[in-house]
Amino acid sequence: MTLSGPLSGLRSQKAITFKQCAEQYIDAQSDGWRNSKHVKQWGTTLETYAYPHFGDLPVAQVDVTLVHKALEPIWRTKTETASRVRGRIEAVLDWAKARGYRAGENPAQWKGHLENIFPARTKVRKVKHHSALPYGEVGEFMSALKALDGTGARALQFTILTAARTGEAIGARWEEIDLENAVWTVPADRMKMGREHRVPLSRAALSVLRKTEGKRGR
Repeated sequence: MTLSGPLSGLRSQKAITFKQCAEQYIDAQSDGWRNSKHVKQWGTTLETYAYPHFGDLPVAQVDVTLVHKALEPIWRTKTETASRVRGRIEAVLDWAKARGYRAGENPAQWKGHLENIFPARTKVRKVKHHSALPYGEVGEFMSALKALDGTGARALQFTILTAARTGEAIGARWEEIDLENAVWTVPADRMKMGREHRVPLSRAALSVLRKTEGKRGR
């Protein structure tokens, strides 16, 4: 017998799990995301923090209690991660509702739901900014850094000399660097704005790279 109408909808709600909805959501949205790393982060965080609590449950049964159970252990210790997981759960549940797999309000939304259970992220963890190095001390600092051995010191030198973000410098690959023309081309998928970025390399930056290049393969 083939079910139709309300009974058919109820059957589909019972059949599809939160994990299945999450996988379909990620697949549907991944083409619009910046890079493969972002796609992987989505799957990894949900697998680590959400699926153990309700991944295999019908998505229609996910409620505030279950969402709280997933977030409560990390809300104070891994606040930034917990906030991202909450947003990802919310997005999956919104998608499931739009597809007719669940009804009612979203239990992962902050306003009206989780704000009544968890303290605001800004109140849990205060961001501490390091004071900037006084301009007059930069030369002395760079000299001290130059005297240090190790990849970490060279990476910090390169970061400072190129005014790059730490992640961009750490993730740099030799194929991105043109030593002959003194240009470092950071591909779009590693840039925050999703656009290729060309960085002119000073003699000091080239010197750091050549010293590092000599150690490749050791």
